[in-house]
Amino acid sequence: MLNLNFLNSISEFLTALLAILFAISIHEFGHAYVAHLNGDDTAKNSGRMTINPFHHIDPFGMLMMFLVRFGWAKPVPVNPNNYKNQKLGNITVSLAGIFFNLVSAIIFAMIYSRVDMYSLKSVAYSLVVYNIAFASFNILPFPPLDGWSFISTFLPRNIVYKVYEYSRYTFILFILLIVTRAYVYILTPIYAFFSQIVGFFM
Repeated sequence: MLNLNFLNSISEFLTALLAILFAISIHEFGHAYVAHLNGDDTAKNSGRMTINPFHHIDPFGMLMMFLVRFGWAKPVPVNPNNYKNQKLGNITVSLAGIFFNLVSAIIFAMIYSRVDMYSLKSVAYSLVVYNIAFASFNILPFPPLDGWSFISTFLPRNIVYKVYEYSRYTFILFILLIVTRAYVYILTPIYAFFSQIVGFFM
């Protein structure tokens, strides 16, 4: 008798791949689009104001999304000097990716709660999970993540520059968090908080 169980694994992989690519794309598009609204077209001129995932993928960051459900994409280039209001621009652009992920999660949560077809529910659920996960990771206050970009708006420039000098070591910090599984204790409360927000709309 032909065993088709492997198709379940393929289906789960493709569903996760779709959700990851969407979460990455909508997040980076959010940064680029809000930067554009603030007067900076650096990302737009670099071809990053798009939902085409191939313009945003960081291979290792995407691999981490598969392995631990938390990861990152290539940062969108912005030039704060072009913002109409630099402080407002920094705040809104920093939070734009997280906002777009959470709005997407809310939309797919509403779809999940209103459809009966198993395949659609499975895709919608995966899109909810990965959008919340991407938002949760990016709100961490480490450069070059969005949480740091937001916080740095309110810090003295000399502190910001000093932190950026050591930002090349952030990648090592991410690896340590993953290897030691310390990321679970850091990200689980954030994920739970965002999940509660999304859950209000289900």
